[in-house]
Amino acid sequence: MAGSTFGHLLRVTNFGESHGPAIGCVIDGCPPGLALAVEDLQPDLDRRKPGTSRHVTQRRESDRVEILSGVFEGRTTGTPIALLIRNEDQRSSDYENLLDTFRPGHADYTYWRKYGARDPRGGGRSSARLTAPMVAAGAVAKKWLRERYGTRVRGCLQQLGEIEIAFVAWEHAERNPFFAPNEAIVPRLEDYMDALRRQGDSCGARLRVTATDVPVGLGAPLYDKLDADIAYAMMGINAVKGVEIGAGFGAVAQKGSEHGDELTPDGFLSNHAGGVLGGISTGQDIEVSIAIKPTSSIRLPRRSIDRNNRPVTVETHGRHDPCVGIRATPIAEAMLALVLMDHALLQRAQNGDVELPVPPIAARAPKDA
Repeated sequence: MAGSTFGHLLRVTNFGESHGPAIGCVIDGCPPGLALAVEDLQPDLDRRKPGTSRHVTQRRESDRVEILSGVFEGRTTGTPIALLIRNEDQRSSDYENLLDTFRPGHADYTYWRKYGARDPRGGGRSSARLTAPMVAAGAVAKKWLRERYGTRVRGCLQQLGEIEIAFVAWEHAERNPFFAPNEAIVPRLEDYMDALRRQGDSCGARLRVTATDVPVGLGAPLYDKLDADIAYAMMGINAVKGVEIGAGFGAVAQKGSEHGDELTPDGFLSNHAGGVLGGISTGQDIEVSIAIKPTSSIRLPRRSIDRNNRPVTVETHGRHDPCVGIRATPIAEAMLALVLMDHALLQRAQNGDVELPVPPIAARAPKDA
């Protein structure tokens, strides 16, 4: 199966299945000398792991990561870093009735048509479980970016189903299981999810992910644009159906006099571009928003077909997230961090000697959030 490797100079190859013995990744291209230990990776995996609240899947996985190679005496050696996460709580019997049928909204049918065979246990390679190794790899990128440039990557929930969430402060997002940047709305979110679970249905979500203190000059014109690679990375996350950079689709209703970010000697006056112009970072905050579809595995009966093209009714039981967007914030952060580190390495390789007599203008425009 092709398509399991991500990145240009920093390349991450993802392996494993949802119900196999283990999942993991190999990171190739990380520079030597970065202090790295399990303790640098585990916090983000703990933020993503299942079973953290009653509102997500109750599959119990510790998601303890092991570093198998690429680190000696606490520092990266420049050789491939192999990360392993063992699966501990598979319940494959939940999927026995799906061997010959296809769940609506899932990749069951397309995988079967493409490969002639598929692993029905938890979706196999199409499972969101395979985002865990990317979160671990993203933690490496986060640390490298923070140490080299002071870059910080953060994310939060903007909308859960029909409920829009007003931004209050970043610190709120780390104090509740929804990653909501507004703690006052959490009881409403809990009631909404409890009702949804009783109904046997699911909902979608909208997430925001931001990178601050990003160096100017990351990305390249045409087909290696920074925003194009960000969109590619975000669309690689399970269930993502839309990506916006900066104003995104909101730009449709803006006039040119409003959308174009004016420059002054003291900095940009706005950031409708989301920190990218012509595919190259401006030094402003990278602003990304993603739309996540409702979870396809629901208890409600849905029409489908079996392998012989006969009509069937599918009811999906087992342990599933009624909204996969609740645990997706660390995943979106990881993917943005991996893109930024990859482009920082590309910039260093090609343009490390570029020097201009005039320093960059102030990076960030005044804003509420």
